[in-house]
Amino acid sequence: MTFAATILTLYPEMFPGPLGISLAGRALEEGVWSCAAVQIRDFATDKHRTVDDTPAGGGAGMVLKVDVLASAIDHALWLQPECPVLAMTPRGKPLTQARVRKLATGPGVTILCGRFEGFDDRIFEGRGVEEVSLGDIILSGGETAALALLDACIRLLPGVMGAPSSGAEESFEEGLLEYPHYTRPVEWEGRTIPEVLRSGDHAKIAAWRKAMSENDTRLRRPDLWERHIGARARPASGERREKKDQGQ
Repeated sequence: MTFAATILTLYPEMFPGPLGISLAGRALEEGVWSCAAVQIRDFATDKHRTVDDTPAGGGAGMVLKVDVLASAIDHALWLQPECPVLAMTPRGKPLTQARVRKLATGPGVTILCGRFEGFDDRIFEGRGVEEVSLGDIILSGGETAALALLDACIRLLPGVMGAPSSGAEESFEEGLLEYPHYTRPVEWEGRTIPEVLRSGDHAKIAAWRKAMSENDTRLRRPDLWERHIGARARPASGERREKKDQGQ
């Protein structure tokens, strides 16, 4: 089944952009995923194809009009009714690898890209649009964030990455940052590859990688580390039920 990406944007020429090369580009050529960039301006009803207006209550900038956005989304849902609709906005819920993995297992996604001061807020409830944030940063528009989201999804599609394990042993997949990597030459400017990685002892290598992953996460991302140790401390749901049945 082809993963269908529909992007609602004022700049359709930005797609597929970098997703047209390398692994994503090859997957696009092979039909693993499809890319349809839809011009939001096509759904404006006046002769000037107006898509924005001044903010209610006053203020700087312009706001994308809810009626135009709704028509664009309705068109996308007519094309791909099973695909969730996501809006890229810094006000949204931070994107996680778990959410990306769930999206990648589905039929595709419709992405609404903002510009100016953003969207008329009524569109989210009116069309069931999920607000998603790439992070605590402000971009000129949602297109760059949409490219990042699509790249994260496409690389997880079956057959896109060479080795099946490539998508598993990575940062965030187990709630931790990935361990550091090395390759030849063994020595470079006085710095050498850790001896354990040259030992050939797979058990020791696995233990070293796990320790490095935990240590780097604890030092670099204490927020992830706190969630990780909290999840690790919680008993499995089956274990909780068993203890409850035993009166513990």
